[in-house]
Amino acid sequence: MKSLLLVIDLQTSFINENTKYLINKIDNLINENKYDYVAFTRFINSTDSIWYTKLNYNGCMTEEDKKILIDTKQSKVIDKNIYSSLGEELKTYIKENNISKIYLCGIDTECCVLKTAFDLFENEYDVYVLKDYCACMNGETRHNNALDILKRNIGFDKII
Repeated sequence: MKSLLLVIDLQTSFINENTKYLINKIDNLINENKYDYVAFTRFINSTDSIWYTKLNYNGCMTEEDKKILIDTKQSKVIDKNIYSSLGEELKTYIKENNISKIYLCGIDTECCVLKTAFDLFENEYDVYVLKDYCACMNGETRHNNALDILKRNIGFDKII
């Protein structure tokens, strides 16, 4: 069985003073070659999305805003227009590559990372959140609050 490092939404739109340190940190993690597979998700927004129409969120709409900030090399890139990374494309990728452990990192801990972790857990995947490789645009307090929620709901041993 194989392992997957899933890098969630490490994109221009989500980089600020609270998250910019993740770019080099995640790039270094990938270059350690600890995982059998590395995949990336990329959030795509549009003017007819609920994020734009209901929340007035206009990030991830231009090519520059959607850009993943490290070299994805030949890794799988999964485009998504929902919070969770777990869709049919990721499920197929996991199955085809005989992946048994999934490690999550990226942005935002309280949103897309949390939702992906919950969905993977509920679908009985062996999921882990790499707490030092996740961040929140809204700061460390929000990040730590999300980690507390994750510990309670997917297991204390799943936050590493």
